[in-house]
Amino acid sequence: MQRLAMITLCVLALPAHAAYPEKPVRMIVPLAAGGGMDTTARSIATPLTERLAQTVVVDNRPGGGGNVGVDIMREAPADGHTLFMGSATFVIHPLLYKARYVPTRDFTAITQVTRQPYVLIVHPSVPAKTVKELVAYTKANPNKINYASSGQGSLIHLASELFKVRTGADMTHIPYKGMGAAYTDMLSGRIQASFPSIISVLPHLRTGKLRALAVSSAQRAATLPDIPSVQEAGVRDFDVSNWYGLFAPVGTPRPVIDRIHREVAVILKTADMQKRMAADGSDAVGSTPAEFAAHVKAESARWAEVIKKSNIRAD
Repeated sequence: MQRLAMITLCVLALPAHAAYPEKPVRMIVPLAAGGGMDTTARSIATPLTERLAQTVVVDNRPGGGGNVGVDIMREAPADGHTLFMGSATFVIHPLLYKARYVPTRDFTAITQVTRQPYVLIVHPSVPAKTVKELVAYTKANPNKINYASSGQGSLIHLASELFKVRTGADMTHIPYKGMGAAYTDMLSGRIQASFPSIISVLPHLRTGKLRALAVSSAQRAATLPDIPSVQEAGVRDFDVSNWYGLFAPVGTPRPVIDRIHREVAVILKTADMQKRMAADGSDAVGSTPAEFAAHVKAESARWAEVIKKSNIRAD
């Protein structure tokens, strides 16, 4: 009888999160359905449902530059039943706008899910086949190279400005509302350079209508194994990729954070998930909470430096 009483007391003494998850888990995606972030979230939600034995529902909450989804997360209980899929833009946004959040203060990093490298491309009319040749050409021909981005303050914009800071290249920014219109001008030669995503530009590289000089990540990309990285081409401290990652409200118990990370990391190692990510031009990551938190902190510091040095202002 005494033994039974002790077991009962031990069970009652277990923390509330010991049974996590106790109900369906909601994954907030601050963008509309159908995009890359949404696809990534849904590809994880299905196997995560099986591993957690609770339904994981993707909840698209677009609007306000991502602030609608962010506000929902900030008000959610810190119990692991509401998660948030963020991206590099999630870190950049409060550096340019009067945002109501600070990623490192208001959210707990769980794991970086993906990494999507960019690639430095030029129009064939540009007489440069290496990064070194491009930099030399821009310096010898000031104001002659225009580069496209998907908008003021976008990651493509910041990556290009970081390239200018690191190399001294002379290039002029031409912002577009998305890369669709930018490609029209790049293919015609009206725009001579850019840092688009690999998956979006790959068809034009294969036809030779555009030329790849280097990938933006520190390592070569699996989809472009013959193209060196910008760092490999001699540019120091240049490692840029878009990314998606999972966050929880600040204060979420560490055992819950560790459980979610553990399950997602296992999912990302499966052959099926690796194949899905590769088809989308992404690399599966699955970093630890500590590694991801350090990455977010480093990204925030780096882009703050670029924004200041390049005098970038939000639209």
